[in-house]
Amino acid sequence: MDDTLFMQVALELARQAASADEVPVGAVVVKGGQIVGRGYNQPIGRHDPTAHAEVMALRDAAQHLGNYRLPGCTLYVTLEPCLMCCGAILHARMARLVFGASDPKTGAAGSVMNVFAETRLNHHTEASGGVMAQECGTLLSNFFVARRQRTVLV
Repeated sequence: MDDTLFMQVALELARQAASADEVPVGAVVVKGGQIVGRGYNQPIGRHDPTAHAEVMALRDAAQHLGNYRLPGCTLYVTLEPCLMCCGAILHARMARLVFGASDPKTGAAGSVMNVFAETRLNHHTEASGGVMAQECGTLLSNFFVARRQRTVLV
């Protein structure tokens, strides 16, 4: 699989989140080289603290595949998942996680903690980061710079 190609799709979804004034994070679920789920951050617009890009993509993939378990699937997300999203990834039985930018404040796939390295859990997802990290990080940084500027002007 071409990790960069699928991360580019996730980045486009992150841009959709930004255009909705949501934190720009996008995610896609891939099985057999085909995108089966898409999502982007929507907690503000949906008034839903669980509407992170990863969860939205997992929900979409589960509906598409007709199963709450997603074995053999890979999740591509532009930002390292938080603890909640890592738990959802594990419960979905995802085979792989590929993320772009690391999250030094809430990242649970290696930055703050690494849920996927916990040997006591009954399922293990292979996790790797850094795919298009610069592009993913720049999108997030630019979003927050613009948001701070709007706040100062108000």
